[in-house]
Amino acid sequence: MKKTLIFLLFLPLMVKSQNVDQEVEERIRQVENSLTPTVIYADSLLNGNITKRMEELKIKGISIAVIRNYKLDWAKGYGWADSAEGREVTTNTRFQAASISKSLNSLGVLKLVQDGKIDPEADINSYLRTWKFPYDTVSKDKKINLYNLLSHTAGLDIHGFPGYERSAPIPNIYQVLKGERPANTKKVRSLFEPGLKFKYSGGGTTISQLIVTDAALMLYADYMQLEVLSPLGMNNSSYKQPPSDTAVLASGYYMNGTRVPGKFHIYPEQAAAGLWTTPTDLAKYIIDCQLTLESRSRKVLSPEMMKKRMEPYIDSAAALGVFIQKRGDRKYFNHNGGNEGFVCTSYGSLEGGDGLVIMTNSENFNIIEELTNSVARVYGWKDFFKPEFRKIQKLAKEDLENFVGNFKLANDILTVSICGEDLCLQQNGQPQPGYKMIFTSNDDFSVSEVTSASFKAIRNDKGYVESLQLQQNGLNLALPRIK
Repeated sequence: MKKTLIFLLFLPLMVKSQNVDQEVEERIRQVENSLTPTVIYADSLLNGNITKRMEELKIKGISIAVIRNYKLDWAKGYGWADSAEGREVTTNTRFQAASISKSLNSLGVLKLVQDGKIDPEADINSYLRTWKFPYDTVSKDKKINLYNLLSHTAGLDIHGFPGYERSAPIPNIYQVLKGERPANTKKVRSLFEPGLKFKYSGGGTTISQLIVTDAALMLYADYMQLEVLSPLGMNNSSYKQPPSDTAVLASGYYMNGTRVPGKFHIYPEQAAAGLWTTPTDLAKYIIDCQLTLESRSRKVLSPEMMKKRMEPYIDSAAALGVFIQKRGDRKYFNHNGGNEGFVCTSYGSLEGGDGLVIMTNSENFNIIEELTNSVARVYGWKDFFKPEFRKIQKLAKEDLENFVGNFKLANDILTVSICGEDLCLQQNGQPQPGYKMIFTSNDDFSVSEVTSASFKAIRNDKGYVESLQLQQNGLNLALPRIK
């Protein structure tokens, strides 16, 4: 997914919700008015209103579902599914689940393990019939197993997939794995030996997709519908690519307000990024995981297999299709997602039956962070929300001038210029002044309205800023100065 930091167009917001009782309405009101970033400047809490924050952050549409005591407490949609068409977001609007697709994929894969069709610790080539993974010297004669693929410990490359415009040729799964045209990513190969450490790999998840089709002798989307989505009651979800019922789909938007060409991208990498769904349907998945852990459900997996799924494998946080986050004495299974024009998150507590799903047809993750913090505060998730308070530091004039220039971010150009007594950052000719740069030290800064992105200046031995280091949504990127 392409990361951008630029403005969206302002559009009025509309709201659709289900009928709820007065107590739930009060919780909704509190959540809508308690949006708070994790990093707080100037020692003041931001209790933002969702509508106002959507306007400030130029967010098109949001859909949210909140889980309480193993039940859906409420679900609600805000804003536009497609602004040009005048389609509002409702609780039935489908969004791209992006990498949350990997979590549901793991249910399907482990169902095959549970049914005795796959040995999860055997060489994956034992179950790949129509294509074999080409081991080389990098893997040091160690074999990749299914648990490696699901926990991102297989030592494989290809972090994620950009997808394909709807008018473009779409590769099949073999072309994706081989890196052959019309695939727009390189072949999936080893970076280091399997079982050594965590390395996120959408390429590895795509191999698990082929294992499913080879073992089940079914199309991937059909298998997932039959064995996972339908048993969970996720009737507003599908892995089918391209999707068929486009009337209920949200259109994706970039951060400058431009709609993704063709409304959304196609992802033949279905297991890694291809699920279309709603927060309400994903809440059904989370609740069933929670009930299964307590031996109160067996819709897809047995309690024993579900417990195995939630156990970190090699890495301390990466389990089988989910990440385990510890907040105080409580643990949550989580997965975020980001596709072209979409971002989302999902959380479920391992005990107590709490959770949430937030999906948006924007690339700005800030609103998701703030909404997640709001839900945690309102619902009393102990130790979940721990704000970081930062002091703002003013830079001397000569140090301000040291930052002025252009820096390369992938195919984009970030321009730093002086604006009054501060520095501002623009992307690709964004109208001045751009985003104000907020410094917490002489080297560390973030930019206004994009708190999910943090920057660090990399200097030479004379103190000259040669490059910037960007951290955003799990990515760590070097931005060299353009001379």
